[in-house]
This record gives sequence, C-alpha cells and structure tokens, in this order.
Amino acid sequence: MTYWFQDPAIKGLLPLATSTSIKGLTTFFNMPALVIGSNCLAEAFMPQPSIIDIFNTRCTTRRSFFVTDAFSEKFAKKLFHVLDAAGFTTFIWNKALPEAPIDNVKECAEEMKKFEPDMIFAVGGGSVIDTAKAAWVLYERPDITDLGQINPLGLLGLRKKAGLVAVPTTSGTGSECTMAAVLHDPETHRKVPIANGDLFPDLALLDPEFTMTMPPRLTAGTGLDALAHAVDGIMTPASNDLTDAMGLRAIKLIFKYLPRAYRNGRDREARFRMHIAATMAGACFGQNSCAVTHGFGHAVGGLFGIHHGMAVGMFIPYALQCYRPVTEKFLDICEVMRIDTGSPDNRFEALLSAMRAILNDLNVPLSFQGLGIDEKGFFAQMEEMVTFAIEDIDTFFSPRPLTRKQSEKILECAYYGHDIDF
Repeated sequence: MTYWFQDPAIKGLLPLATSTSIKGLTTFFNMPALVIGSNCLAEAFMPQPSIIDIFNTRCTTRRSFFVTDAFSEKFAKKLFHVLDAAGFTTFIWNKALPEAPIDNVKECAEEMKKFEPDMIFAVGGGSVIDTAKAAWVLYERPDITDLGQINPLGLLGLRKKAGLVAVPTTSGTGSECTMAAVLHDPETHRKVPIANGDLFPDLALLDPEFTMTMPPRLTAGTGLDALAHAVDGIMTPASNDLTDAMGLRAIKLIFKYLPRAYRNGRDREARFRMHIAATMAGACFGQNSCAVTHGFGHAVGGLFGIHHGMAVGMFIPYALQCYRPVTEKFLDICEVMRIDTGSPDNRFEALLSAMRAILNDLNVPLSFQGLGIDEKGFFAQMEEMVTFAIEDIDTFFSPRPLTRKQSEKILECAYYGHDIDF
C-alpha cells in the first residue's frame, strides 16, 4: 500500500512551501473558534452568545452525530443533554478505537451516512478526534476511497454537509486545532498521518472538567505529546513568529503544570492550564508540522504498540541533540525556561537536563530499553523502523536532513539511552 507522504514530488514541495522565503510572502494561520472553561456548556444567560446560539446559527437540520468511545461517552452525554433540550436530534456512536484504525474509521463513516448530520461532535482523546476527522471526509466525499492519499495540496471541499466540533477529553494531541489526523493501518503496522486545510474543526470546546479522570500514566503520555509538539514546532524551519509564540508559552505551562496534574489529577488549575497548553502546542505544530520526535516516535510506537505520547516524548532529548549541529533555535526555549548558564553549549546541556528531569518526574524511562522492549526484537525491526521514520512526513520537516545510517544510529541511541554525538 502506498501513502501520499511517500510521493517524492510532494515531499520535495512541502518544505519549500513552508520555507522562510515563501512564508515571508504569504503566511496562513488557521484556528478553530475556542470556547474555554468549566462553564463553557452553560445553558443560562451569558454576556455573550451561548453554545446553543452558536450551533443554531450553523445547523439547519439540527442533527448532531457524536463520535466517542466507551470511556468518553459520559462526557458526550453531558453535551447531548444540552443539545437535546434545545431540540436537536442526536446520535451517539461510541465505538472509536485507540490509534484510529482505518477500518474503524470506515465503520464510523457508514453510520454518519445513515444518520445524515449537519454537525459532527468528536468527544474524546486524540484518536477519537482523528477518527471523526477521517470519517467526516468519507461522509462528505464518498468518492474518496483511499484515506492514505489525503494530502495538504488543495482543499477537500468539506462543510457542504456538516461542520466539526472537537471536544478533547485529554490534554495532549492538539487535534482540536490542527489540520492533521493520524490513523493506523493494521495491515502494515504503521501510522498514517493525513493533512488538509479543511480538517481544522470549526469549534473546539475546552472543558477541563473532562480531563479530571485521566489516570497518571495517560496524563503523562498526553502531556509529553504536547511538549513534543511545542519543541518540534519551534525547532522546525517551517516555524514562524506566531507558532513560536504559541509553542514557547505552551512549554512554560507544561513544565509548571504537567507534573502537578500527574501527581494530583484533581488539581483543577493544573488541568485547566494543561488543557490550554495542549491546544497552544497543537496550534504551534499544526501550522508547520513536527519533526524527528514524531517521525521516529511514529515508527517505534507503531511497531511496538507504545502509547503515541510516550513514544514521541521519549524522543525529545534525542531530537534536540540531532538538531544541535545545525541550529541554535533551542536558545529561544532556554530563554522562556530561564536557562541562562553562559555559553550556548552550557545552556543546551542544561536544557537537555531539564527535558530528562521532567521525564523522570513522570516516571518515564529515558530509553526504550527501559520500557522493557526486547533488544533482539528491537534490532530485528531496525530496517523497517528506519524506513518508516525516513518516509514519515514529519521527519521531512527536520532542520537536519537525515540519512538511513544516521537514522539507525538515532534509534540505537534511543534504545540504549546513549547521547547522539554526530
């Protein structure tokens, strides 16, 4: 099976299109409308239009389709009752699966076609939102039969049938404010990122109350995903002043509030700030892409069944070491983190120490060997991992182009926990 990101013409065009010279001529910055806070679903009088006022202006048939999973269904029902009281006809599909398998997406799309909604609500973590995005494409565009070919060149022409509202119940993926979705192809055991300017949700509801029941391990994984988004979104050459501002603020919030949310899931301030940080990090990378953390994290995570956020988060120190010979953009991160220890080399080492420290605070190992992955099994998959990592579209946005030999060395270092010294 082939995917859009394997096309050399597209892979050659995208870094050029997002280069500083081109963005200096025309830069787009897209975001959904955001409604933020524990009172965002309030039905009583408000000094601004309520959620129902917003939906009434956008929904002519008042038919809402919820995409969720078994765990997040209770949150979907909270919004369901608000819509039901306003006269909406609503259907809840609660069969979304982790990692958004393509067959599961197609099943969701078939249910959408039967119900014919004019607004789709994705209530759940990143996999749920990504499932809703991809199913939305198939609902709007039944002529599209291969999701693996959806790319950023040209718009899909969505919103003729329905809009999309994202309601994240985790604080990490940022899918509520990006043009991307990551699917899983079970036949090839690889992550399939798709991207298109039409995939931005119309509205994102950020209710921190929905994140209060996340267990510590999920809090850590999703939070590290957000951190990887922000770090790579800043380091990639496709970044700009707006994305940097989002990413740098997100990093500051994550370092302050993620350990708190991990230690005490009922810490409302920490949950609130992490929800905002995850969305800001999503806005950062969603305009320009990630790089090595996600390209390599997708490869290892897909083959060994590691939680997405955990896999990409563990690659943060290695990605920074990989970028060090070609850029000093890391100094912007040092500045916001108040790391001022003299020379750039000293500041870089202090930044690495800080990244490793937050992993330790979250009880995340600094190597994939520390996750218990069998050494023989890991290196038996090396050739396939290198291929997946190099072909991943995120790797193409790395500030440092990588050869197969260098990619193999990065994976080896990440397995043993060794520094990258090339």
